[in-house]
Amino acid sequence: MKTIWKYGSRLPEVGEAHRVQLGEGNTPLVKSRSVGKMLGVPELYFKLENLNPTGSYKDRFAAVLTSEMASQGQKICIATSSGNTGAALSAYCAASGIRCILVVVDGAPLPKVKQMQLYGADIYMVKDFGKNPRVTADVFDQLEKLCAQQHIPLPISAYRYCPSAMQGVQTIIYEILEELENPGHIFVPAGGGGLTLAICRGAEIAGSQVKISCVQPEGNDTIASALRHNKTEANAVNASTTKVSGLQVASVIDGDHVIEGCRKSGGNGYTIGDADIFKWQKTLAQTEGIFCEPAGAVALAGLENALIRKEIDPGESVVCLVTGSGFKDMGSVDTFFNLPEVGIAGHQNFIQTIQTFF
Repeated sequence: MKTIWKYGSRLPEVGEAHRVQLGEGNTPLVKSRSVGKMLGVPELYFKLENLNPTGSYKDRFAAVLTSEMASQGQKICIATSSGNTGAALSAYCAASGIRCILVVVDGAPLPKVKQMQLYGADIYMVKDFGKNPRVTADVFDQLEKLCAQQHIPLPISAYRYCPSAMQGVQTIIYEILEELENPGHIFVPAGGGGLTLAICRGAEIAGSQVKISCVQPEGNDTIASALRHNKTEANAVNASTTKVSGLQVASVIDGDHVIEGCRKSGGNGYTIGDADIFKWQKTLAQTEGIFCEPAGAVALAGLENALIRKEIDPGESVVCLVTGSGFKDMGSVDTFFNLPEVGIAGHQNFIQTIQTFF
């Protein structure tokens, strides 16, 4: 079975007996059939992280984190999540016999919460957590103290908290570079910035000169504008107002290092309105057959913005990360796309209706 552990020399040292594997990694890198032509970018590729075992790239993080915990004999995992990290940790904890306790952000999509519960996790949703930076910081501080007292990690998918487990996320860029020897540009969605920083650090380790750009919703602009305007520090927002679940991270977390890494690579920062993000989510589904959650369309929206600004060479190869499955956030589908109700036709006349399409 091909998993991220094929890059064992670039991952934390964990004995094979303790490695928790569910088939994470080795996700497809597919060439665009329609959107690339639409945008005038013939070498456009999508990295389909939505096809990981629990439906997001966070499985790479969870695989390393739980493997490290298993190797140290730890039996309780306490973590925070906006959805995907919690689902990944719940699954990998279930596979490794570790009890999983999750503090989830206020308003986390119900399908993600139900997924965590079915894996057996204990769930606590905290009011304003993930929306208000003061509340968010206070929750993190309390959990850090508790985990330190119990001598266990606080699994947050960010370098600030779990630098070793984030090495699992770096395997995304290693896989891309195996298929595209010299990609020109990678667009990455960001909330707290951990994923973007993983791509930056992985590219540096691999010796790649690829440009890496950070894309954020306008309602959670902690990093992208600071990067664009030559600042060195990210800025917390008073409240995250975007409707894009998973990217509602009002605090800075890895933002400062993201700015440094993207700028060093030659990338830039892009902020996108929610309407454009949902537009591209629908376009990906209807023209490419890629069903992603809203956050999974953010990178593509960033590419469109870069083209409008004439900040990218349309002739270079471009990779957009598709980070999570559309099944993660069916509420957004119901809310934003106004899909028609499916009517019930009689068994004698449905063929007549279908024939009108010919």
